[in-house]
Amino acid sequence: MMYSYVIRQGRIARQEKGASLEDAIWIDLIAPDKDETARLHELGVDVPTLADMEEIEISNRLYRESGMDYMTAVLPGERGDGNRVAMPVSFILSPKRLVTVRHHSPRPFLTFPERGERSTLGCSTPHRLFIGLVEEIVARMADILEGSGRLLDDTTLMIFETQSARGQSDRLQAALRQVGREAEAMARIRLGLLTIERMLAFYIAAIDEQPESARLRPVIKGQLRDVQALEVHADFLGSRVSLAVDTTLGMINLEQNNTVRILSVVAALFLPPTLIASIYGMNFEVMPELDEVWGYPMALGLMAATAAATWLVLRWKRWL
Repeated sequence: MMYSYVIRQGRIARQEKGASLEDAIWIDLIAPDKDETARLHELGVDVPTLADMEEIEISNRLYRESGMDYMTAVLPGERGDGNRVAMPVSFILSPKRLVTVRHHSPRPFLTFPERGERSTLGCSTPHRLFIGLVEEIVARMADILEGSGRLLDDTTLMIFETQSARGQSDRLQAALRQVGREAEAMARIRLGLLTIERMLAFYIAAIDEQPESARLRPVIKGQLRDVQALEVHADFLGSRVSLAVDTTLGMINLEQNNTVRILSVVAALFLPPTLIASIYGMNFEVMPELDEVWGYPMALGLMAATAAATWLVLRWKRWL
């Protein structure tokens, strides 16, 4: 799938399907097929494959070729089946246009065309368009981290507050699953921030060649500071996730220990009566109590007395 955009009255406007790509300032490729790749090749753009984009070497993710900058970052988003993943997105920046290649749907690519003109530098040139899109991506990541922080607040409050024993284990297990999902989401955000930081560092190293470098450089440096601040915040949330996981596992262990303790107490209460019953269940010839009228009530009384004595001892030890 391919979308192409032009600038009309200072705003980003999508071209009709099949329109000429010569005037497009932004071409967005989503899992491009052979025909779409061939159309870009006619414009002098070599579209990387997914295998090329997934390579982790710097030379495969950040390089210059034929006067164009090829930059790849790993961004969180959704696949066609609705699963949330972190996949590479390539930004191909030339003096005439910006080309993006992706195989999933990060939300900023859906929202940026509607408000690109409101970015810091606008969207009048390919470089300003690229900086505005990165700004939208970083803002989206900040929103995700903020949402994760609020969810962690609610989850940890639920973990620490006193609740009734009924259903406590189920709530703790649900909290553990929720914290695990947020940990995975923050890991994707952390990876995205790291690759964006490397991408911006590569871009700013060669920005002196651009005619408006004096205007672009301060904005890019500001984005780098924002990315670094978000990385620190992501690390802080990661430590909170670790605390929440440890606390939840500790509460689950306490819940299980309480269950085991109750079973142990029940077994201890019935142990002395079981011993007495076992003694009088022996088939010895000389057991005088068996022939006495008071033998059966005495055995029952001994059983009750030993069970009560065991209960009192456990209460005195504060094991109940």
